[in-house]
Amino acid sequence: MSIHNVRLEVMQFLEKRIDTFVDQFLIPIEKIWQPIDMLPDSSSENFFEEVKELREIAKDLPYDFWVTLVGDTITEEALPTYESWLMDVEGVDQVEANGWSKWVRNWTAEENRHGDLLNKYLYLSGRVNMREIEITTQHLIADGFDIGTGRDPYKNFVYTSFQELATYVSHNRVSQIAKKHGDSKLAKICKLIAGDEMRHHMAYSEFVNQIFKVDPSEMMLAFQYMMKQKIVMPAQFLRESGEKISSAFENFSDSAQRIGVYTSADYVEIMQKLIDKWEIDKIANLTDEAEKARDFLMKLPARMTKISERLVIPAESYIFKWVEPARI
Repeated sequence: MSIHNVRLEVMQFLEKRIDTFVDQFLIPIEKIWQPIDMLPDSSSENFFEEVKELREIAKDLPYDFWVTLVGDTITEEALPTYESWLMDVEGVDQVEANGWSKWVRNWTAEENRHGDLLNKYLYLSGRVNMREIEITTQHLIADGFDIGTGRDPYKNFVYTSFQELATYVSHNRVSQIAKKHGDSKLAKICKLIAGDEMRHHMAYSEFVNQIFKVDPSEMMLAFQYMMKQKIVMPAQFLRESGEKISSAFENFSDSAQRIGVYTSADYVEIMQKLIDKWEIDKIANLTDEAEKARDFLMKLPARMTKISERLVIPAESYIFKWVEPARI
Protein backbone atom coordinates (compact mmCIF):
# COMPACT_ATOMS: atom_id res chain seq x y z
CA MET A 1 0.00 0.00 0.00
CA SER A 2 1.33 3.47 -0.89
CA ILE A 3 2.17 6.08 1.74
CA HIS A 4 -0.71 8.18 0.40
CA ASN A 5 -3.21 5.34 0.89
CA VAL A 6 -1.88 4.49 4.36
CA ARG A 7 -2.34 8.09 5.48
CA LEU A 8 -5.90 8.13 4.17
CA GLU A 9 -6.62 4.87 5.96
CA VAL A 10 -5.24 6.24 9.24
CA MET A 11 -7.25 9.47 8.87
CA GLN A 12 -10.40 7.43 8.25
CA PHE A 13 -9.60 5.31 11.31
CA LEU A 14 -9.24 8.41 13.51
CA GLU A 15 -12.31 10.01 11.93
CA LYS A 16 -14.49 7.45 13.71
CA ARG A 17 -13.59 9.25 16.96
CA ILE A 18 -14.12 12.83 15.74
CA ASP A 19 -17.23 13.40 17.84
CA THR A 20 -15.27 12.31 20.91
CA PHE A 21 -12.44 14.70 20.02
CA VAL A 22 -14.89 17.59 19.48
CA ASP A 23 -16.57 16.93 22.84
CA GLN A 24 -13.24 16.53 24.65
CA PHE A 25 -11.26 19.45 23.26
CA LEU A 26 -13.79 22.04 22.12
CA ILE A 27 -16.49 23.90 24.07
CA PRO A 28 -20.12 24.16 22.86
CA ILE A 29 -20.87 27.51 21.24
CA GLU A 30 -23.64 28.34 23.71
CA LYS A 31 -21.30 27.83 26.67
CA ILE A 32 -18.00 29.38 25.58
CA TRP A 33 -17.13 33.05 26.20
CA GLN A 34 -17.68 35.61 23.45
CA PRO A 35 -15.65 38.79 22.76
CA ILE A 36 -18.40 41.08 24.08
CA ASP A 37 -18.11 39.39 27.50
CA MET A 38 -14.60 40.85 27.87
CA LEU A 39 -15.12 44.39 26.55
CA PRO A 40 -17.16 47.50 27.31
CA ASP A 41 -20.73 46.94 26.05
CA SER A 42 -21.67 49.66 23.56
CA SER A 43 -25.34 49.32 24.57
CA SER A 44 -24.53 50.16 28.19
CA GLU A 45 -24.95 53.64 29.67
CA ASN A 46 -21.46 53.26 31.16
CA PHE A 47 -19.82 52.48 27.81
CA PHE A 48 -17.89 55.74 27.38
CA GLU A 49 -16.68 55.72 30.99
CA GLU A 50 -15.44 52.14 30.60
CA VAL A 51 -13.67 52.96 27.33
CA LYS A 52 -12.02 55.98 28.93
CA GLU A 53 -10.75 53.79 31.79
CA LEU A 54 -9.49 51.18 29.31
CA ARG A 55 -7.58 53.87 27.38
CA GLU A 56 -6.04 55.35 30.52
CA ILE A 57 -4.72 52.02 31.73
CA ALA A 58 -3.38 51.18 28.25
CA LYS A 59 -1.10 54.23 28.34
CA ASP A 60 1.37 52.46 30.61
CA LEU A 61 2.16 49.60 28.22
CA PRO A 62 5.55 49.86 26.39
CA TYR A 63 6.21 50.07 22.63
CA ASP A 64 7.46 46.51 22.08
CA PHE A 65 4.41 45.24 23.96
CA TRP A 66 2.08 46.96 21.49
CA VAL A 67 4.03 45.65 18.50
CA THR A 68 3.78 42.12 19.88
CA LEU A 69 0.07 42.44 20.63
CA VAL A 70 -0.61 43.80 17.13
CA GLY A 71 1.40 40.97 15.55
CA ASP A 72 -0.51 38.40 17.62
CA THR A 73 -3.80 39.99 16.58
CA ILE A 74 -2.94 39.99 12.87
CA THR A 75 -1.87 36.36 13.16
CA GLU A 76 -5.22 35.44 14.71
CA GLU A 77 -7.17 37.41 12.13
CA ALA A 78 -5.59 35.59 9.20
CA LEU A 79 -7.70 32.58 10.15
CA PRO A 80 -9.38 32.19 6.72
CA THR A 81 -5.97 31.18 5.34
CA TYR A 82 -5.45 28.52 8.00
CA GLU A 83 -8.92 27.05 7.58
CA SER A 84 -8.59 26.82 3.80
CA TRP A 85 -5.19 25.13 4.22
CA LEU A 86 -6.49 22.51 6.67
CA MET A 87 -9.56 21.86 4.54
CA ASP A 88 -7.20 20.72 1.77
CA VAL A 89 -5.30 18.20 3.91
CA GLU A 90 -5.53 14.57 2.78
CA GLY A 91 -8.40 12.87 4.58
CA VAL A 92 -10.38 16.09 5.10
CA ASP A 93 -13.37 16.36 2.78
CA GLN A 94 -15.46 19.54 2.82
CA VAL A 95 -17.56 18.47 -0.16
CA GLU A 96 -18.92 15.37 1.54
CA ALA A 97 -18.58 17.09 4.95
CA ASN A 98 -16.83 14.21 6.69
CA GLY A 99 -15.79 14.12 10.34
CA TRP A 100 -12.52 15.93 9.76
CA SER A 101 -14.22 18.85 8.04
CA LYS A 102 -16.49 19.04 11.12
CA TRP A 103 -13.39 19.28 13.32
CA VAL A 104 -11.76 21.98 11.17
CA ARG A 105 -14.92 24.09 11.11
CA ASN A 106 -15.52 23.82 14.84
CA TRP A 107 -11.85 24.56 15.60
CA THR A 108 -12.00 27.56 13.27
CA ALA A 109 -15.16 28.83 14.96
CA GLU A 110 -13.40 28.86 18.33
CA GLU A 111 -10.23 30.44 16.98
CA ASN A 112 -12.18 33.14 15.14
CA ARG A 113 -13.19 34.72 18.45
CA HIS A 114 -9.56 35.52 19.28
CA GLY A 115 -8.97 37.92 16.41
CA ASP A 116 -12.38 39.54 16.95
CA LEU A 117 -11.64 40.20 20.61
CA LEU A 118 -8.08 41.48 20.18
CA ASN A 119 -9.06 43.68 17.24
CA LYS A 120 -11.82 45.34 19.26
CA TYR A 121 -9.47 45.88 22.19
CA LEU A 122 -6.85 47.51 19.97
CA TYR A 123 -9.50 49.74 18.41
CA LEU A 124 -10.78 50.91 21.79
CA SER A 125 -7.28 51.42 23.22
CA GLY A 126 -6.48 54.33 20.87
CA ARG A 127 -2.81 53.34 20.96
CA VAL A 128 -2.42 51.92 17.46
CA ASN A 129 -3.02 52.79 13.82
CA MET A 130 -5.97 50.55 13.00
CA ARG A 131 -5.92 51.28 9.27
CA GLU A 132 -2.30 50.12 8.98
CA ILE A 133 -3.14 46.99 10.97
CA GLU A 134 -6.11 46.25 8.73
CA ILE A 135 -3.96 46.67 5.61
CA THR A 136 -1.38 44.21 6.98
CA THR A 137 -4.11 41.71 7.84
CA GLN A 138 -5.59 41.93 4.36
CA HIS A 139 -2.14 41.48 2.80
CA LEU A 140 -1.47 38.44 4.98
CA ILE A 141 -4.70 36.76 3.91
CA ALA A 142 -4.26 37.75 0.24
CA ASP A 143 -0.62 36.57 0.13
CA GLY A 144 -1.43 33.19 1.66
CA PHE A 145 1.23 31.09 3.35
CA ASP A 146 3.23 27.91 3.06
CA ILE A 147 4.02 26.06 6.26
CA GLY A 148 5.97 23.36 4.47
CA THR A 149 3.54 20.52 5.19
CA GLY A 150 1.86 20.12 1.83
CA ARG A 151 -1.37 18.10 2.12
CA ASP A 152 0.24 15.56 4.46
CA PRO A 153 -1.94 15.17 7.60
CA TYR A 154 0.97 13.83 9.67
CA LYS A 155 3.12 16.90 8.98
CA ASN A 156 0.15 19.23 9.44
CA PHE A 157 -0.64 17.76 12.85
CA VAL A 158 2.99 18.18 13.93
CA TYR A 159 2.77 21.79 12.83
CA THR A 160 -0.51 22.52 14.62
CA SER A 161 0.67 20.73 17.78
CA PHE A 162 3.73 22.97 17.85
CA GLN A 163 2.00 26.17 16.76
CA GLU A 164 -0.89 25.95 19.20
CA LEU A 165 1.56 25.53 22.06
CA ALA A 166 3.61 28.48 20.77
CA THR A 167 0.53 30.71 20.66
CA TYR A 168 -0.36 29.58 24.18
CA VAL A 169 3.07 30.71 25.36
CA SER A 170 2.79 34.04 23.54
CA HIS A 171 -0.71 34.96 24.75
CA ASN A 172 0.05 33.79 28.29
CA ARG A 173 3.19 35.93 28.48
CA VAL A 174 1.34 38.96 27.09
CA SER A 175 -1.24 38.38 29.82
CA GLN A 176 1.46 38.36 32.49
CA ILE A 177 3.06 41.57 31.19
CA ALA A 178 -0.32 43.33 30.97
CA LYS A 179 -1.04 42.34 34.56
CA LYS A 180 2.32 43.74 35.74
CA HIS A 181 1.42 47.07 34.13
CA GLY A 182 -1.96 47.15 35.82
CA ASP A 183 -4.11 46.21 32.83
CA SER A 184 -6.20 43.47 34.41
CA LYS A 185 -8.78 43.51 31.60
CA LEU A 186 -6.21 42.83 28.88
CA ALA A 187 -4.51 40.28 31.15
CA LYS A 188 -7.82 38.39 31.42
CA ILE A 189 -8.43 38.63 27.67
CA CYS A 190 -5.06 37.11 26.79
CA LYS A 191 -5.29 34.47 29.52
CA LEU A 192 -8.64 33.27 28.16
CA ILE A 193 -7.25 33.12 24.61
CA ALA A 194 -4.22 31.23 25.91
CA GLY A 195 -6.58 28.71 27.53
CA ASP A 196 -8.22 28.03 24.17
CA GLU A 197 -4.82 27.59 22.53
CA MET A 198 -3.77 25.03 25.16
CA ARG A 199 -6.93 22.97 24.58
CA HIS A 200 -6.30 23.05 20.85
CA HIS A 201 -2.68 22.02 21.37
CA MET A 202 -3.86 19.07 23.45
CA ALA A 203 -6.17 18.04 20.62
CA TYR A 204 -3.65 18.16 17.81
CA SER A 205 -0.94 16.52 19.90
CA GLU A 206 -3.41 13.74 20.72
CA PHE A 207 -4.03 13.22 17.00
CA VAL A 208 -0.28 12.72 16.57
CA ASN A 209 -0.18 10.41 19.59
CA GLN A 210 -2.88 8.23 18.06
CA ILE A 211 -1.06 8.11 14.72
CA PHE A 212 2.13 6.98 16.46
CA LYS A 213 0.19 3.96 17.75
CA VAL A 214 -0.86 2.76 14.29
CA ASP A 215 1.82 4.10 11.92
CA PRO A 216 4.89 4.82 14.09
CA SER A 217 7.63 4.89 11.46
CA GLU A 218 5.91 7.28 9.06
CA MET A 219 4.80 9.51 11.93
CA MET A 220 8.40 9.60 13.21
CA LEU A 221 9.70 10.57 9.77
CA ALA A 222 7.07 13.31 9.48
CA PHE A 223 8.07 14.69 12.89
CA GLN A 224 11.74 14.68 11.89
CA TYR A 225 10.93 16.40 8.59
CA MET A 226 9.11 19.25 10.32
CA MET A 227 11.83 19.73 12.93
CA LYS A 228 14.55 19.68 10.27
CA GLN A 229 12.96 22.40 8.20
CA LYS A 230 11.86 24.28 11.35
CA ILE A 231 8.39 25.43 12.24
CA VAL A 232 7.64 28.74 10.55
CA MET A 233 5.12 31.03 12.18
CA PRO A 234 1.78 31.63 10.37
CA ALA A 235 2.62 35.34 10.12
CA GLN A 236 5.99 34.81 8.44
CA PHE A 237 4.79 36.83 5.42
CA LEU A 238 3.81 39.93 7.39
CA ARG A 239 4.16 43.18 5.50
CA GLU A 240 3.15 46.77 6.02
CA SER A 241 1.34 49.09 3.60
CA GLY A 242 3.35 49.96 0.51
CA GLU A 243 5.93 47.26 1.24
CA LYS A 244 6.80 43.90 -0.28
CA ILE A 245 7.15 40.80 1.87
CA SER A 246 10.46 41.42 3.60
CA SER A 247 11.70 41.59 7.16
CA ALA A 248 8.51 42.69 8.93
CA PHE A 249 8.11 39.32 10.65
CA GLU A 250 11.73 39.33 11.79
CA ASN A 251 11.28 42.79 13.32
CA PHE A 252 8.07 41.69 15.01
CA SER A 253 9.87 38.61 16.34
CA ASP A 254 12.66 40.81 17.72
CA SER A 255 10.08 42.83 19.67
CA ALA A 256 8.58 39.64 21.08
CA GLN A 257 12.03 38.39 22.13
CA ARG A 258 13.06 41.72 23.70
CA ILE A 259 10.14 41.66 26.12
CA GLY A 260 10.27 37.89 26.63
CA VAL A 261 6.92 37.03 25.04
CA TYR A 262 8.26 34.35 22.70
CA THR A 263 11.96 33.56 22.41
CA SER A 264 14.27 31.11 20.68
CA ALA A 265 14.55 29.31 24.02
CA ASP A 266 10.76 28.86 23.99
CA TYR A 267 11.02 27.28 20.54
CA VAL A 268 13.49 24.69 21.85
CA GLU A 269 11.41 24.08 24.98
CA ILE A 270 8.29 23.40 22.90
CA MET A 271 10.26 20.95 20.77
CA GLN A 272 11.38 19.12 23.91
CA LYS A 273 7.83 19.08 25.30
CA LEU A 274 6.56 17.41 22.14
CA ILE A 275 9.35 14.82 22.28
CA ASP A 276 8.41 14.09 25.90
CA LYS A 277 4.63 14.14 25.30
CA TRP A 278 4.84 11.63 22.47
CA GLU A 279 7.46 9.58 24.38
CA ILE A 280 9.65 9.44 21.30
CA ASP A 281 12.32 7.45 23.16
CA LYS A 282 9.86 4.60 23.91
CA ILE A 283 8.22 4.08 20.51
CA ALA A 284 8.79 0.56 19.20
CA ASN A 285 8.60 -1.30 15.88
CA LEU A 286 10.37 1.37 13.84
CA THR A 287 12.06 0.91 10.50
CA ASP A 288 15.81 1.57 10.29
CA GLU A 289 15.10 4.96 8.69
CA ALA A 290 12.67 5.88 11.45
CA GLU A 291 15.19 4.79 14.11
CA LYS A 292 17.68 7.25 12.63
CA ALA A 293 14.98 9.91 12.65
CA ARG A 294 14.36 9.20 16.34
CA ASP A 295 18.08 9.57 17.11
CA PHE A 296 18.12 12.89 15.28
CA LEU A 297 15.09 14.16 17.21
CA MET A 298 16.44 13.14 20.61
CA LYS A 299 19.66 15.09 20.04
CA LEU A 300 18.07 18.12 18.38
CA PRO A 301 17.00 20.18 21.43
CA ALA A 302 20.56 20.26 22.80
CA ARG A 303 21.90 21.34 19.41
CA MET A 304 19.23 24.01 19.02
CA THR A 305 19.89 25.31 22.54
CA LYS A 306 23.52 26.04 21.65
CA ILE A 307 22.40 27.89 18.53
CA SER A 308 19.77 29.92 20.39
CA GLU A 309 22.30 30.99 23.01
CA ARG A 310 24.38 32.67 20.30
CA LEU A 311 21.51 34.74 18.89
CA VAL A 312 21.81 38.49 19.35
CA ILE A 313 18.59 40.54 19.42
CA PRO A 314 18.87 44.22 18.36
CA ALA A 315 18.50 46.57 21.31
CA GLU A 316 16.61 49.20 19.32
CA SER A 317 12.97 48.71 18.34
CA TYR A 318 11.96 48.80 14.70
CA ILE A 319 9.27 51.45 14.21
CA PHE A 320 6.18 49.91 12.63
CA LYS A 321 3.41 51.83 10.93
CA TRP A 322 1.01 49.88 13.13
CA VAL A 323 2.26 51.50 16.31
CA GLU A 324 3.20 55.18 16.33
CA PRO A 325 5.50 56.07 19.25
CA ALA A 326 3.65 59.36 19.71
CA ARG A 327 0.56 57.42 20.70
CA ILE A 328 2.32 55.37 23.37
